[in-house]
Amino acid sequence: MNKSTIPTPQKAALSLLLDDHRNAKKLFKQFKEAGSDAEKEEIAQTVCKELTIHTMLEEEIFYPLVRREGGQPFADLLDEAIVEHASAKDLIAQIQAMHATDEMYDARVTVLGEYINHHVKEEEEELFPKIVGKKIDLREAADMMAARKEELMGTVPA
Repeated sequence: MNKSTIPTPQKAALSLLLDDHRNAKKLFKQFKEAGSDAEKEEIAQTVCKELTIHTMLEEEIFYPLVRREGGQPFADLLDEAIVEHASAKDLIAQIQAMHATDEMYDARVTVLGEYINHHVKEEEEELFPKIVGKKIDLREAADMMAARKEELMGTVPA
């Protein structure tokens, strides 16, 4: 989804989420290209922290607002997103408890990246366009999400 085409009532909130999506993709690419175990571990811990914060923003603020304002047409997409988050959280917990030298570390990070790519694709190709089409006003959510993200950046462990 191109941020420049998003209408004002949805722009700030969706842009925040789109920026998170782009950053996660960039970090997974860096992980694949990393030259050392220490570099891999640092990148993996960063992506785990950022994904943890992202899922919290979506689950605490974004999804409830979309569910409330969008109603039944959004129920299945939001339910699937919650299930996808649960799978990602399980992998994140496993990765955070490991070191890059541990068996299956790379595999877990790679699978997490695949899960996230799938999740991002569904949000950007299905959920976000549906929100724009339904004209759900996300301005209040954008402010709340930005404030919550700032708060979480200082408290969620890497």
